[in-house]
Amino acid sequence: MGLELDVIAAVVIGGASLSGGTGSVFGAVIGALIMATLRNGSDQIGWPNYVQEIIIGLVIVFAVGLDRLRQRQFNL
Repeated sequence: MGLELDVIAAVVIGGASLSGGTGSVFGAVIGALIMATLRNGSDQIGWPNYVQEIIIGLVIVFAVGLDRLRQRQFNL
């Protein structure tokens, strides 16, 4: 159904690390709520699907960047 990007984005936004070892169910639920809000808001505005995918991709990149910064701070 093509929901893989949404699932990855929800988990990463929720605080799970792509390198593993961290994350919580509560964080994943919060990430899923944020993703649902982004999707529904984009639909309400009337943006095409490709714009929604770009926005979700940017959110993933931002969340992964924050995760890398967080990991670097803990490793110092």
